Amino acid sequence: MRNYIKKSISISLISTCLIAFQACTKLDENPYSEIREDEFLNNRREVLQAALRPFTHMQAWLGLNAGEGYYYHNELSADQLAWPQKGRHGYDAGDHFRQHYHTWTDNETRMRQTWILMWTGVGYVNNALKNIEAVNAEEIGMEQEELSAIIAELRVLRAYHYMKIMDLWGNVPIAIEVAESIDNPETKARAEVFEFIQTELEEYVPQLFPLSEELIGRVSKAAGYATLAELYLNAEKWTGTAMWDECIAACDQVINGDGGGLAGGPNLADDLKQNFSNTNQRSPENLFQFAYSRKGGFSIDFSMLSGYDYMREVLNVGYGGINAFVVVPTAFDAYAENDLRKEEWFLFGPQYRYGTTTPVLGTEEYDGQPFIIVNSIRRESEGDTTSEGSMAEGEENSGARFHKYKSGTLSDENYLENHYIIYRLTEIYFNKAEAIMRKNGGTATQEAVNLINESRRRAFSTEDWPEAQYTTATLTLDELLAERGREFIFEGKRRTDLIRFGKFTTASWWDHTPGNDPNKELYAIPNTQIAINPNLQQNPGY
Repeated sequence: MRNYIKKSISISLISTCLIAFQACTKLDENPYSEIREDEFLNNRREVLQAALRPFTHMQAWLGLNAGEGYYYHNELSADQLAWPQKGRHGYDAGDHFRQHYHTWTDNETRMRQTWILMWTGVGYVNNALKNIEAVNAEEIGMEQEELSAIIAELRVLRAYHYMKIMDLWGNVPIAIEVAESIDNPETKARAEVFEFIQTELEEYVPQLFPLSEELIGRVSKAAGYATLAELYLNAEKWTGTAMWDECIAACDQVINGDGGGLAGGPNLADDLKQNFSNTNQRSPENLFQFAYSRKGGFSIDFSMLSGYDYMREVLNVGYGGINAFVVVPTAFDAYAENDLRKEEWFLFGPQYRYGTTTPVLGTEEYDGQPFIIVNSIRRESEGDTTSEGSMAEGEENSGARFHKYKSGTLSDENYLENHYIIYRLTEIYFNKAEAIMRKNGGTATQEAVNLINESRRRAFSTEDWPEAQYTTATLTLDELLAERGREFIFEGKRRTDLIRFGKFTTASWWDHTPGNDPNKELYAIPNTQIAINPNLQQNPGY
């Protein structure tokens, strides 16, 4: 692993955003300014630009727009989303099959790229910290309090990177400085990595500024407490020592408003649409988000989650898709028929041209026929209407499709202005409820029930709510995991949840028989990285 980044900083935040995805995959690329670091960071604006550079890179590995990265692996290895072969499309050397069946090896191209992307992100943060920590606030006309808060942002952002790296690979190096030459840091035990992350977060989160409109898209105190809540929630799995009380306390910091909030928040959004609409930038439920913007030249790419180009007609949008991710039948069946999320967050059934009753037509197995998205992944065009199907037997219309984020139509003033939400208040409610239940031997208290019902209420009509709400008897840990899946589908969290609940290697779902191999809870260190850095130690089982 190469642990250094060229010492160059973009002179324009907008240009940084525009080229982030193309430019963040190679450590030795320098497509930005040739300005030397000793000639930069002469004022507040330049400090902010340097500090924000790691954020634009993070979108390349965390967001839902890539065929590799954290999102790809944390969703396609779990029980809700899959990328099946659909006729002549989507086999891709079996990459997605191996995710679904848990048969990956240490020689996976997409995992290798994920490793490079995430560690490059750590390098960007280290480089920004090195430069900004050397700045004298008074000399460049900045308040020391703000400069210290920016440094705290980068420290917390680095800890967030390490938390996600540790989630995927467990035992990894700790590299916190910019190396002057190629370095080969050694593997550290997962417990030591966890301690490093915990120490950094506990020291620097209190130094962050509270969430406000000025900090949209940056690391605020609310984002910091949310990160701590996730760390503590997974502590027992990641270290063997539970930290339920600490998780509850971090959740309370967010819920009580100690971390700040937007639009008078933090508060739960009023309905199922607000958090994901093209005006979601200031939703009171937001805690941490990527600030995408079509008007700024940097919008979310929905192509991995969309269907083919028929999406242009169905939604009246300018983007199509590659028909990649679909919802597996068992995940779609997990929603009750009267669950409003089933209607609001998915495309399913007959598809029509936007605003009409004119059917959209298929182009592959159903060429020239009305296009109907079905809750099955099998060769129905060939007469198979009863089998479970398999990853190799999809068709162009197989599986419900993503419709959680809504870009709006081409004529909408806010078309593709959606921000991507990393943390929202609902997750904090779920985290606190789970910690309470685990402290209570796995049994729900009324407080835990109330927390889950607060968000679940949005998913049912007034008439259906009396039967849909949870009680202390019906909210079991298994049901909490199921409801967590229904609420956070498409949000890149499912593998981590299944591991924490002990289901990732032991549970069955559509076309997936459990392997009961606990080693699969961690991915393999890419063999190419071990060849480069002999101090890396491969994870057990690979």
